[in-house]
Amino acid sequence: MTAAPSRRPEIRVVCVTYHPGAELAEFAESLQEATTRPVELVLVENGDDPTVVNEVGERHGARVLLSGANLGYGSAANLGAAGATAPWLVVANPDLRWHPGSLDTLLAATARHPEAGAFGPRVLSSDGTVYPSARALPSLTTGIGHALLVRVWPGNPWTRAYQADLADRDDEHRAGWLSGSCLLLRRAAFEAVGGFDEAYFMFFEDVDLGDRLARAGWASVHVPGAVVTHEQGTSWRHRPEPMIRAHHDSAARYLSGRYGEWYQWPVRTALRIGLRIRLAAEVRAARRG
Repeated sequence: MTAAPSRRPEIRVVCVTYHPGAELAEFAESLQEATTRPVELVLVENGDDPTVVNEVGERHGARVLLSGANLGYGSAANLGAAGATAPWLVVANPDLRWHPGSLDTLLAATARHPEAGAFGPRVLSSDGTVYPSARALPSLTTGIGHALLVRVWPGNPWTRAYQADLADRDDEHRAGWLSGSCLLLRRAAFEAVGGFDEAYFMFFEDVDLGDRLARAGWASVHVPGAVVTHEQGTSWRHRPEPMIRAHHDSAARYLSGRYGEWYQWPVRTALRIGLRIRLAAEVRAARRG
């Protein structure tokens, strides 16, 4: 999928992979129907077997980058974005299917929201339900309450507050952060905040990015008219325990970093205890499953 020589790419699409399967070809094929604009596709492989990535890259004219190690999501996305000249960046998971015209719909929203640095589509799960991909930035109380209770009491007030920017709204609206499974980013804004924080191996790098964009004066806008389907976790669903641990480590890093003063150590301690309780419960559930 290379742009014609006379047309410079307007969008660089960065897709981070780790030993992908057939879903990567579906991603690249559906991208062709998502926009009429010239696109530069970059595939960043974090694994040690590039066979599938090379095949898809050759078939679709994509540039393949072999990271040489499992860098994690944010670091690999930064690698794929480095040196881009297109004004727009897309960071997306390989287990994503673009609906026809979805990227063009996202790009059209950028003219209506010049104050925004990030745009996110409506994300559907494989069963057609709406995934809560546009959310409020978590405070300490909402973060702990959501973490501890969402499994046993999904309708608890802390989870409702955490998901206050509802992704099933039909109007374009601001959110605290948008799911990193599919993000359209204004390159100037992304570069101004230094890209993804590479201290996050997986998870919460999108929360952190939304937070830092907001602190720098850039909004995050959810665009429900653009629709994608995300088949979540294809690369790790058969080995969920490492990902569960990574999720909790990243949650602790994010929330602790927002309460980093020396006198806030009791807050950080309570936070880590709460997350350890949830981690133990989720690991037990995964092992039973």
